[in-house]
Amino acid sequence: MADHPAVKHLTVEEVKAGMEAGKIMLVDVREPDELAAESIPGALAMPLKSFDPKKLPDPGDKQLVFSCRSGNRSITASLLAQEAGLPYNAHMAGGIKAWKEAGFETKRG
Repeated sequence: MADHPAVKHLTVEEVKAGMEAGKIMLVDVREPDELAAESIPGALAMPLKSFDPKKLPDPGDKQLVFSCRSGNRSITASLLAQEAGLPYNAHMAGGIKAWKEAGFETKRG
């Protein structure tokens, strides 16, 4: 995974803890078929193919964090959001693959 200075890499543990504490809004940018097969409970779906930073929900006082399958598309989404002038610079390193490897729960179908 290429390191990008404009994107902060959060671990799945940090993201899970942040979601449970109500401090993180997770935005999954995988495609609809991937999302339909399996997703992270509580994550919002915004597929990268039709991604429009202006349509991102206002996270309020939460930190908005992007996720995908392995961590590449989430970096792209973060960079696109930043190019649009939004302050969303965090992604979940390793994506849903790392989430599952950590033994965290996913929702199927």
